[in-house]
Amino acid sequence: MKILFEQFGGTYVQDGDYLIPNLSVPDSKPIGKYGMLCKSYLKNHRPLLYNRLFTSGKLFDYLADVDRQADELKDNLLPKYMAKYDVTEQLKSYNQMEWVRLMNIIAHLINEIILHDIVYSN
Repeated sequence: MKILFEQFGGTYVQDGDYLIPNLSVPDSKPIGKYGMLCKSYLKNHRPLLYNRLFTSGKLFDYLADVDRQADELKDNLLPKYMAKYDVTEQLKSYNQMEWVRLMNIIAHLINEIILHDIVYSN
C-alpha cells in the first residue's frame, strides 16, 4: 500500500539507511522591494489570501507581478513629476542641492503612490 506522497507521484532517494523525499522548490522570478513589501502586507493583514497564494504555488508569481507593475508605474510617473517640478539637467548643473531636494520629493511621492495603488490595494 502506497502512502499519500507516493500516490501523488512523490519519489525518494536513499541516503545511507534513510529514504529522503525528493522535494524541490519551483523556479520563481526575482522579487524586488515592492514584492517583498506586498508579501509582508499579505502575511500580516491578509493571511487568508497569503495562504491561498502560498499553498497554490502562485505567491512568487503574484509578488513578481506586483514588483513589475510598481516598476512600470515608477517609470511612467518619474518624467511627469520631473516636468511638473521643472527638474532639468540645467538645474542639476547650477544648483545641485535644489535638484537633489526635488528628486527626493518626487521619489517620495512616487513611492507613496505605488504603495497605495499597487502594494496595499489587494
